[in-house]
Amino acid sequence: MIRILAVDDEKPIAELLRLSLSRAGYSCVCAYDGIEAANLIEKETFDLILLDIMLPGIDGFELMDYIRSTGIPVIFLTAKNAVADRVKGLRMGAEDYMIKPFDVLELLARVDGVLRRHGKLQTNLQVGGLEINTLSMQVLRNGEEIPLTRKEYELLLLFARNVGVVLSKMTIYERVWGGEYPENTRTVELHIQRMKKKLGWETVLKPVYAIGYRLEV
Repeated sequence: MIRILAVDDEKPIAELLRLSLSRAGYSCVCAYDGIEAANLIEKETFDLILLDIMLPGIDGFELMDYIRSTGIPVIFLTAKNAVADRVKGLRMGAEDYMIKPFDVLELLARVDGVLRRHGKLQTNLQVGGLEINTLSMQVLRNGEEIPLTRKEYELLLLFARNVGVVLSKMTIYERVWGGEYPENTRTVELHIQRMKKKLGWETVLKPVYAIGYRLEV
C-alpha cells in the first residue's frame, strides 16, 4: 500500500488529511512538527509527503532541504500564498504547491498526479467486493470481468478513491466529463444507474438528497 506522510501542526487538518487519504486507499501517517517529521522520514519509508511550511522546530523549507536528498516527492500544503513562497517551494524541488484552505477532491487529484508521474500510483484497488486494475482498466468480481464503458469505469474509479465522501453531481460531471455542469441534465444519474446495476452496488452507492452520491462500503 502507498504510504503518505502528512506534516502539519494543526491537528484537525492533519486528521482530515489522514481520513481523506485513508478513504482513497492510501496509508497515511501524521507528524505535527518538523523534528518529528524528520525522525519519521529517517526511520520509515514513504511514497509522498504533504508538507506545511509554518512548523514548530524545523520549518517546511528547512525540512525540504533534507527531504530532497531522499528523493521522496513533496507537495507543499500551506497557508503561505505569496508568489515568492510558491516560487521558492517549487524551485526547491516540490512537485506541487497548494494553498489552504484546500478542496479535498482537488488534493486527491494532485496526489494521484504526482504518484502517477513517479510510477507509484496503486494499480490494484479492492472496494465493494470488486478488484480494479488501473493499468488494464479491468474490473473483476470473484475473478469474473465486469464489462464497463469508459465513462462507467471513470465513475467507478472516482467513487472507489473517495469512499464515504459525498460527491456532488457537479463534481462528478466535472471530474468525469470535464467542463461546466449543464443545467437540466440527467447524464450523471443515468450513467450511475447503469453502473450500479452492472456492479451490484444498488445498496452501497447511495443518493444524497439534493446533492449527489456517496459510496458506503
